[in-house]
Amino acid sequence: MKTVLIPIPSYGCDPTEVAIPWKILSENNIEIVFATPTGKKAQADEIMLSGKGLGILKSALKARKDAVAAYYEMEKTDTFCNPISYDNIKESNFDALFLPGGHDKRVKEYLESKILQNAVVDFFTANKSVGAICHGVVLAARSINPNTNKSVIYNYKTTALLKSQEMLAYNLTKYKLKDYYLTYPGLTVEDEVTSSLSDSSNFQKGPSPVLRDNKKHLRRGFIVVDRNYISARWPGDVYSISYAFIKMIQDT
Repeated sequence: MKTVLIPIPSYGCDPTEVAIPWKILSENNIEIVFATPTGKKAQADEIMLSGKGLGILKSALKARKDAVAAYYEMEKTDTFCNPISYDNIKESNFDALFLPGGHDKRVKEYLESKILQNAVVDFFTANKSVGAICHGVVLAARSINPNTNKSVIYNYKTTALLKSQEMLAYNLTKYKLKDYYLTYPGLTVEDEVTSSLSDSSNFQKGPSPVLRDNKKHLRRGFIVVDRNYISARWPGDVYSISYAFIKMIQDT
């Protein structure tokens, strides 16, 4: 049985980007181990779960019913209730790494963790499969290989949350939620990730992200695969990256 590590923050992970991969990977006989900063059970972004404060945009912006159902199923499992701490992560104990996103400002403890950044470097150095979606790509971009002093994805093709998506969500909700959708006001995910790459053309935007993918419509999703690394933009790509990640893990 393959084992995948999924690190998440104490609060604020995107429920879709954690629960759907957990469900699909688990259904395919892949063991999941969660990691949190202190080894205590995490909590997903409540606004994404409930839609509170999103007003008439609730149905468009909150997690879909399938993701919410998967999250509440996941949070009752021993795996989710008993994560390891970041300090106890050892790359050698896992076959692959998956980095979900989340935009609530409390995800900064995850994005800025030097322990996690070093762990990401270890997975890339070991040439193990690494998946990242949305803000999870920021964590990969910030993971600096000490041998090159460059990001681990410096010479990789990648995607991530698009600037157009991030700013649209912000502009639609700023009167009620202020800068909730901007994890780092003044610096978008796309801009930061692109700045970490050897060539800006290695950042791939894909088709316009309008419809979300699902089991029956995987072509709606967009992913970028480059060697041992796979990336996606937003919750609308989550089924596509989950199934492709399984294939990557099983082929190694």
